[in-house]
Amino acid sequence: MKRWLKIAMWAVSLSVLSMGTVLAQTDGVPSAGAVAGAAAVPKVDMGDTAWVLVCTALVMLMTPGLAFFYGGLVRRKNVLSILMQCFTVLCLVSVQWVLVGYSLSFGPDVKGLIGNLSWAGLHGVGMEPNADYAATIPHQVFMMFQMMFAVITPALILGAFAERMKFGSFCVFVLLWATLVYDPVAHWVWGVGGVLRTMGALDFAGGTVVHINAGVAALVCALVLGRRQGYPARVSPPHNLPFAVLGAALLWFGWFGFNAGSALSANGLAGNAFMVTHIAAAMAGVAWAALDLIFSKRPTVLGIITGAVAGLVAITPAAGFVGVGGALGIGVGVSVICYFFVAVVKNRFGYDDSLDAFGVHGIGGLWGALATGLWATKTVNAAGADGLLFGNPLQLWIQTKACLVTIVYSAVMTYVLLKVVDKLMGLRVSEQDERIGLDLTQHRESGYTTLE
Repeated sequence: MKRWLKIAMWAVSLSVLSMGTVLAQTDGVPSAGAVAGAAAVPKVDMGDTAWVLVCTALVMLMTPGLAFFYGGLVRRKNVLSILMQCFTVLCLVSVQWVLVGYSLSFGPDVKGLIGNLSWAGLHGVGMEPNADYAATIPHQVFMMFQMMFAVITPALILGAFAERMKFGSFCVFVLLWATLVYDPVAHWVWGVGGVLRTMGALDFAGGTVVHINAGVAALVCALVLGRRQGYPARVSPPHNLPFAVLGAALLWFGWFGFNAGSALSANGLAGNAFMVTHIAAAMAGVAWAALDLIFSKRPTVLGIITGAVAGLVAITPAAGFVGVGGALGIGVGVSVICYFFVAVVKNRFGYDDSLDAFGVHGIGGLWGALATGLWATKTVNAAGADGLLFGNPLQLWIQTKACLVTIVYSAVMTYVLLKVVDKLMGLRVSEQDERIGLDLTQHRESGYTTLE
């Protein structure tokens, strides 16, 4: 009897062990072996995923915000053309990103210069994390977050040639520029194996990739297309400043996703990026208003929103590497530098950067990237580097080289692409179309209805 009792106990024990193994393989509490095996596979974190999904939506909102910001600054006969261009970029570049852009930017490295096409059409980009980029969120979520960066970057450029480019030519230029300029630079700075990333360049959320890249391209566009008719004597002031204020507010709101979301996790680094983003924008807005008061005798609405946007631009590369002191310094510095370019340099050289895309984004991004080399500190981000003010002058030199490479590449490639498009389609609308306005001549619509 005792022997049969022992056999029964052994059977029960084996059953329990077997059930434990099954549960470990399905929904139960994993065994030690299952835990060891799972440690090697990245696991989706629900909090991180929710945070990056929200940030993706915030960054998407920035493109319509930019449409209102730019749309309020042009003449009323061109407001719809700006809105149309921004929404067209949102649609066109999203499709381009899915087909080839993401693979070129983040796909497996080819000699540090570009990603290969193994992820084209999102092949292999699934719901599991990719440990090289974000180990706690689905690969598709990371792809979507980066898509919104790829969308807004070429949209920034249109501020330089507003009111004078053909819509069809604009569409072709945007697709070419996104593929041949944005995607390679994104890979250099953010892609695993990218040449500037390997060199040690710091760009948390897009100082070089987004703002220097787009700002330099904007200057080249302004120079190639030439001035608007009557510039500067007969160009009207902004037709709807409340529109521009709304756009600036939406940009500020979305920028929290832009910068804090780049931590790719709901953690302390995201919190720091969120904080310094707001501080830098606020400081820059105050500084620009003060400059208006000093040089123009009164602060202006246009000035304070321009300063705030400049502050957001400048803190972008630094948001994950600097603290409060760095944010304040970056905010003051960007307003002083950008104010000088917008108020003095542009007038001195006479180029028509219609909405100051180069003066704010190009120059602001350049200052922000260099300032990262000044104020970066490992006490904020151990995975980053110390800057000049924290005992590492080499980082400033690395940032300088990254800026120069981006400037040269963006300028040369943008010039070539503009010349190709001009040869094939023509870039600029006719003089008559420009006088009538792009809303009617390019889209047969009007932004405002006049009641008789």
